[in-house]
Amino acid sequence: MKIAIIEDDINMRKSLEIALGEYPEFQIVAFKNAKDALKKLDDSFELIITDINMPGMDGIEFLEQLNGRYEAIIITGNATLNKAIESIRLGVKDFLTKPFEVETLIAAIRRSAKAQKVQSKNPIENNSNKDFIATSPTFEKVLKVVSKAANTDASILLLGESGVGKEVLAQYIHNNSPRAKAPFVAINMAAIPDNLLESELFGYEKGAFTDATEGHSGKFEAAHGGTIFLDEIGEMPLGLQAKILRVLQEREIVRLGSSKPIKVEFRIVSATNANIQQKIKNHEFREDLFFRLQTIPVQIPPLRERKEEILPLCEAKLAEVCMQYGFAPKTLSQESKDCLLAYNWPGNIRELLSVVERAAILSENNEINTEDLFLSSRSG
Repeated sequence: MKIAIIEDDINMRKSLEIALGEYPEFQIVAFKNAKDALKKLDDSFELIITDINMPGMDGIEFLEQLNGRYEAIIITGNATLNKAIESIRLGVKDFLTKPFEVETLIAAIRRSAKAQKVQSKNPIENNSNKDFIATSPTFEKVLKVVSKAANTDASILLLGESGVGKEVLAQYIHNNSPRAKAPFVAINMAAIPDNLLESELFGYEKGAFTDATEGHSGKFEAAHGGTIFLDEIGEMPLGLQAKILRVLQEREIVRLGSSKPIKVEFRIVSATNANIQQKIKNHEFREDLFFRLQTIPVQIPPLRERKEEILPLCEAKLAEVCMQYGFAPKTLSQESKDCLLAYNWPGNIRELLSVVERAAILSENNEINTEDLFLSSRSG
């Protein structure tokens, strides 16, 4: 097992190299900082062991840059709840506080190795995103399509109701593509005022407008070499659509306040819960842009059509929340399971995870009952 150690303290770094070097099954490569590690990490590494508090780039930022490509163990002498929660969000399963026994670290490494063996036996579930679980035949079909499409540069349009996991699937496409080591940049068209969208996407030069005291790159530049995810494209202003179409055709952008074109190279994934065909008929969306975006259209089924995934998603979220907040493990009663399965989930996975998190936090017992779910007051 090839392991990367990222530790700025030379004594700790050397100690770990020596201790782990006693085990012939481990191949250890140590780095004094995260930036050096990013330059050298490749697919031969199977595990990352990193400190959090390091000069330059800290461990959390480092893990974000890795985009979930490696299993990771956090070691730190300065643990905080916020850092622990953030590391869990990034998929870290072990968080060790210095000083720790070498045996504790070895046990964590072996847990990681065992988990990777289990994942390798089920490639459909072997992804770095924790917000979908492919246990239903309908969603397995979706994953097979996007897994095949991920290896190309074809534009992918994700279609589905709000909350079905479109951004998570977009991240999955990126992580399983040849661009996985490059940036994944997401922007929600519905979340940014129309008058700011253009500067967010294309960037601007100093003096381009009143508050532009210095130049700033946009999302397309940030995504250079990687993937840009345009969410809620149905909300894109009509005037901006022509400019997006030009970027897709020419692969270059012009910052606000400049006339100099900048070459950009990226893969585009977009998503919407709107009826784009109706918007085209209403002259609210350009048909030529639609054709550019939907080389491969992917319809994501709502959660009510993927009921096999409800309980596994609930149990995974429940375990995550209990770990985050240091709660004793909690379980779902049979009545609460029946209630969850009977509910229609109009808000899909987003609603489900919210319900489970609230129940885990507010329930007074280690078994979650129907009254903890507060579903009776919802229509569904």
